[in-house]
Amino acid sequence: MLALPDEDLVQRYLEGGDQNAFRLLLERHQERLFGYLIGMVRDREVANDLFQETFLRVVAAMQRERATYTHQNRWLPWVMRIARNAALDHLRARKKWQDVTPEAGTADDDGDGFWERLKDSDVVDADDLMHLTERGAFLDACIDRLPPEQKEVLLMRHETELTFREIAELTDVSINTALGRMRYALLNLRRMMLQAGKTELTEYGA
Repeated sequence: MLALPDEDLVQRYLEGGDQNAFRLLLERHQERLFGYLIGMVRDREVANDLFQETFLRVVAAMQRERATYTHQNRWLPWVMRIARNAALDHLRARKKWQDVTPEAGTADDDGDGFWERLKDSDVVDADDLMHLTERGAFLDACIDRLPPEQKEVLLMRHETELTFREIAELTDVSINTALGRMRYALLNLRRMMLQAGKTELTEYGA
């Protein structure tokens, strides 16, 4: 059963009430989901509460007669939407999240936005920051200083390994916008590190 794809495990749970199948789904994805949540709220206890809330919502939604989940080989993105909603509800309640629209001045598909464009020579290669194994406190602090929409795309891409198409659908933006936010996140991280005089970067989670 360990080698079964997500959809087969989902089917076993939905059609036969196989609790082991659901446990495997949870164990397979819990590290990535928890990494996203703790990155969003920066509090392990709160992240743990949100993680549990997420899976209570997941179970409830899957057990409804008209479940919101449909078999499309996309169970993880569906769960991520639930986790994201839980995280944003928490942040909004504490006024730590402000929804951003293109009209508010963000860098969108073709607009410059208020985050200044850096020269092409300043563009950081993804390998410099993303193909890494551990996350240090300094880099965590830099990530936390990113604009919310950039931070979220960064966490979704590298904590949960969602595709940019899935990220775009989750955040209700175009793929170009999702890609642009990722690029700006990398540029801003590079700038903060250079300003801090860091020449050797602590590695960030693969």
